[in-house]
Amino acid sequence: MITKIITTLTLLLFSLAVFAQKEPVKVDKGYKVEIKTSAVCEMCKEAIESDLVFEKGVKEVNLDVDTKILTVVYKEKKTSADKIRKRVTEVGYHADDMKRDPEAYDNLPMCCKDGAHDDDGH
Repeated sequence: MITKIITTLTLLLFSLAVFAQKEPVKVDKGYKVEIKTSAVCEMCKEAIESDLVFEKGVKEVNLDVDTKILTVVYKEKKTSADKIRKRVTEVGYHADDMKRDPEAYDNLPMCCKDGAHDDDGH
């Protein structure tokens, strides 16, 4: 019985930690949000970052390809975390729980598709 309680509490805490990471955090330049993406390579990084530079209110953008975490600093009055997530899906990538746009995904280079780097350590 104790094991079940500990397991349940551990899963609950893990779920809360994952949820908390998706919420914007106030920073000097506005708000910062971390978004889990489906990006797999440097071309993905370039596609996402270069697209988000044109999103109104976005001040900083950086995708860590190894963790697939996109970090964006933005002005709250000009955009929102959900608008940024939506924009990522329109480029062809998943953004947290939002699914990518299938047509945009079809237009990505082959190296940016699911499984493209499975054999080279990525």
